[in-house]
Amino acid sequence: MFSNFDPSALAIHGLESEIIELALTYGFEGMDIDIVDFAARAEHYGLQYTRRFIDSAQIRLGTFKLPFDWETDDEVFRKNLEKLRHQAAVAAEIGCTRCVATVQPAGDKRPYHENFEFHRVRLTEICRVLQEFNVRLGLTFRASPKLRGGQAYVFIYDLDALALLVKMVDLPNLGFVCDPWNWEVGGASPAEIANLGIDSIVAVHLADLPSPRPDTSEIGEEMRLLPGAGGIDLLAYLQLLKDLGYQGPVTPVPDKKPFIGLRRETATRQAAEALRKLWEAIGLRWQAPRIPARAA
Repeated sequence: MFSNFDPSALAIHGLESEIIELALTYGFEGMDIDIVDFAARAEHYGLQYTRRFIDSAQIRLGTFKLPFDWETDDEVFRKNLEKLRHQAAVAAEIGCTRCVATVQPAGDKRPYHENFEFHRVRLTEICRVLQEFNVRLGLTFRASPKLRGGQAYVFIYDLDALALLVKMVDLPNLGFVCDPWNWEVGGASPAEIANLGIDSIVAVHLADLPSPRPDTSEIGEEMRLLPGAGGIDLLAYLQLLKDLGYQGPVTPVPDKKPFIGLRRETATRQAAEALRKLWEAIGLRWQAPRIPARAA
């Protein structure tokens, strides 16, 4: 597995060259990409020119977010699938073959069973497009009870329900994002990694809970803290992932609001330091900071 940097998780924006420099300066081995922006630039300037900074830096690529909301009418969904076909092709060309998406925990449109079938059909179509380019899709959920209030219908907010959805889609490129924060708030534990099978883990998102741990009914996503707060045994998750041979990205994904207004260097350093401590605790070597070579 490799340490991975998602600038959007830390409210960081900037040019791709600036993001790469931040990642390498603070020891991250990989980074996520904005596939919408990258694919648009590749179409305009050509792929070889667009990928020059990534190639020059020799940085690994983690994931890209599914670039559209599947909760749309059929016509818009079809258009988005065609865009996805191009975006997935570009992602595969540069070696970014992991996509992530979030299933929402509640809504006003459809009761549970109708919504389950809607998601099964839509995710099947999405996965078939991604499968053309050997891209895997990892799903996560949002477990905070605060997100389910004020909406007509509750949907998926724990790992058991998500696992059933993945099983019903029944395509080999659909799996899970291991997110200990959501797993624990939703009642799961590290043992689920082995139960699901390590090959089903597409990506890992890390955040911690405060210690002492609040009552579950009081937990909101503002309590997604950088690793080290002590409310979740993140070492247990990472050690099991390491022992089972997980090869993918591990990304700090806290609540971004506390990082708004911070200098980019400060936010990146804090995230890197939090992950580095876990890395070294399970016997992995943190990558020495690198200054990326400038692309010609």
